[in-house]
Amino acid sequence: MKRYEVFKNIRKRAVIMGLPIALFAMLMVSVIGSLLFIIFSFSFSVIIAVFAFNAILYVVLTNLTKNPALLQFKKVFPLIISNKKESHIYYEED
Repeated sequence: MKRYEVFKNIRKRAVIMGLPIALFAMLMVSVIGSLLFIIFSFSFSVIIAVFAFNAILYVVLTNLTKNPALLQFKKVFPLIISNKKESHIYYEED
């Protein structure tokens, strides 16, 4: 008989349309804002531009989900790992 573990942190890895919940929410806010923009503007070029913007945003967000290192600007590990207390006093002579 199989034993199944209880997975309590299911929301951490939950995805909708290939995006985590936070990025999917950002995409839906963009879509709703785009719909409001389309409703109040009666130009065909604006409608095409809004659809293109939402498609590009979806592609960018899925690429960021697949490669999270693209947004990582600082180094993960320090250059030197030491247990020595850091002091700003310089003991060596010039």
